[in-house]
Amino acid sequence: MATDPVLILTMKWGTLYGPKYVNRLARGVSRHLARPHRFICFTDDTTGLSSDVEALPLPDMRLPGGHEDTRWRKLGLFAQDLFGLSGTALFLDLDLIVVGSLDPFFEDNEPFRIIQDDTLFRSKPLRRINPDRDRFLASVGNSSVFRYQIGAHSYILDAYLADPVAATAQYEISQQFQSAQLARHGHLSYWPAEWCVSFKNHCVPRGIRSYFTNPRLPDEAKIVVFAGEPKMHDALSGKGSKWYRRIGDVGWLRTAWENQ
Repeated sequence: MATDPVLILTMKWGTLYGPKYVNRLARGVSRHLARPHRFICFTDDTTGLSSDVEALPLPDMRLPGGHEDTRWRKLGLFAQDLFGLSGTALFLDLDLIVVGSLDPFFEDNEPFRIIQDDTLFRSKPLRRINPDRDRFLASVGNSSVFRYQIGAHSYILDAYLADPVAATAQYEISQQFQSAQLARHGHLSYWPAEWCVSFKNHCVPRGIRSYFTNPRLPDEAKIVVFAGEPKMHDALSGKGSKWYRRIGDVGWLRTAWENQ
């Protein structure tokens, strides 16, 4: 039913992102999502989380003995049984800022949606030296933001667990492996490129123009992500400038972050 709560999922482990990031993301979702929802954080430390955040343990990856690489733990979200959860879920990384309505992210019938990674970066002509590699990288989804049905894509985790050593040898990062599995099953589709924008490449003016114009938010943007450099904490403090790229005044970005 359309009135059933959707799930908003995020993950926090280690010390890079504290509870403030979770709490502000939860507030940003509430501010920008009209439909009923549950905000769930999978974490190894619940200290400081707001009462409106549902905390669950990090998904058990069921990794075979001797394989301790937990960098790909986000794949645990594709378990057939994810703590008994069911329904439609939108995953959001902690290092992003919600700036527009999230309701459109739930208004189509595709089984899976994700950011197309290439839309967050400028073109890389040298990649064309290897056409097969170029085609694959052009297809990869950026897993900062994706929507799926809980339990419907367990083949992703199953394929990884079948041989995690081979998977990590063949693919550089988990979103490449995830995208390859989704494409193999005909489930890989992307958000409109203007919905999820790169701070560096879509908000900061290019080249010399950055010295005369401050960063601005594109009109159709709903989420600002921080692909590459500068990272979110640097951008919020005005850091991350290069000789060829001035960051400038980001007051609107700090306001959006603080109001989340």
